[in-house]
Amino acid sequence: MFVDSVRVYVKGGDGGNGMVAFRREKYVPNGGPAGGDGGRGGNVVFIVDEGLRTLVDFRYQRHFKAKPGENGRTKSQHGAAAEDMVVRVPPGTTVIDDDTEQVIADLTMNGQTAIIAKGGRGGRGNTRFATPSNPAPEIAENGEPGVERYIRLELKVLADVGLVGFPSVGKSTLLSVVSAARPKIAEYHFTTITPNLGVVDIDEERSFVMADLPGLIEGAHEGVGLGHQFLRHVERTRVIVHVVDMSGTEGRDPYDDYVQINEELKLYNKHLEDKPQIVAANKMDIPEAEENLAAFRAKVGPDVPVFPISSATRQGIRELLFAVADKLDEIPVLPTVEEAIDTETSVLYKAEQEPAEFIVRKDNEVFVVEGEKLEKLVKMTNLNSRDSIQRFSRLMRNLGVDDALRKKGAENGDLVRIGKLEFEFVD
Repeated sequence: MFVDSVRVYVKGGDGGNGMVAFRREKYVPNGGPAGGDGGRGGNVVFIVDEGLRTLVDFRYQRHFKAKPGENGRTKSQHGAAAEDMVVRVPPGTTVIDDDTEQVIADLTMNGQTAIIAKGGRGGRGNTRFATPSNPAPEIAENGEPGVERYIRLELKVLADVGLVGFPSVGKSTLLSVVSAARPKIAEYHFTTITPNLGVVDIDEERSFVMADLPGLIEGAHEGVGLGHQFLRHVERTRVIVHVVDMSGTEGRDPYDDYVQINEELKLYNKHLEDKPQIVAANKMDIPEAEENLAAFRAKVGPDVPVFPISSATRQGIRELLFAVADKLDEIPVLPTVEEAIDTETSVLYKAEQEPAEFIVRKDNEVFVVEGEKLEKLVKMTNLNSRDSIQRFSRLMRNLGVDDALRKKGAENGDLVRIGKLEFEFVD
């Protein structure tokens, strides 16, 4: 089964919780804080495996959750970091955030990796909060939640040459003649509904990968017919071989077919218009083809390379393949797109001093404060500790949340909600 698009859920592991503990040793009755930090949660990491060809495995497993880090321990022992969850994907996989449509990573080379969902850092133990004014704090952080998101995986086949054209122009037959590939061939439209790949050997030193792609129809750039399922695969190819039925047996004009297919390519992605293109004038063994070829060449002009061929009789195939190989030699291999993710950064423990963006709105009688940083702070606060709650209140004041609530009309006793936490406003 060929699967080239799938939606999955990924979540980085939560960081381990920091611990509140104190030294309890003989002859040390008033030992200082000794609570360790929690361990980092595991990342969800995608790695390219050249042995894979489709995304079919993701049809059966759609949730990927990395393990959480271990909690901190006594005697200032830190919890262990969790191992990363490694997920293997085929080369040519693009990872897209399903909500924002942002490209997270474009994975093309064997062994290339990308962190798709980052694990949360471990919470700090109470040893981190000791100060001269409070040498024995009973404050510890919960672990930072791991990143979670729905992502869309799109596979774009990696081929040097892509065969494009209307249905039934002979793309599959051409591939079967020039390579060992055996695509399905029949006398009806859309015989090919998934890409077929074949290796074409020119001589001892030159070869290339050719892809027989599903046929196009008018409106394909908008998803009509096989639409985007076909067009996404053209983006990876270095040379386009445009197969045109020169016999006109389908009742269509060869030149009109040529113009319409190129228009669909341009409307889908304007960069496809700039890709090198060679025209394979197929079905030249049919009598009407010669006359149509002369008219076609007159319309496209001398700048468009046209090679008359017949997949049935193998006429002109050798000349076409050498022309394609020569064109590939002129074109540098496309550079790998670097991973579109933030690089690993060191943990900034004084995060409360960073500016936090938030909004305050009123939902019936409840004042709702929304902001990613504040909601994360709630999750990392140990609400069973009085000292932690006092610290949380102090941070809210420093970040300007109290002032923002007053401006919205909040008074003593009004209910405030941040994430899943609800509390009374105290002016």
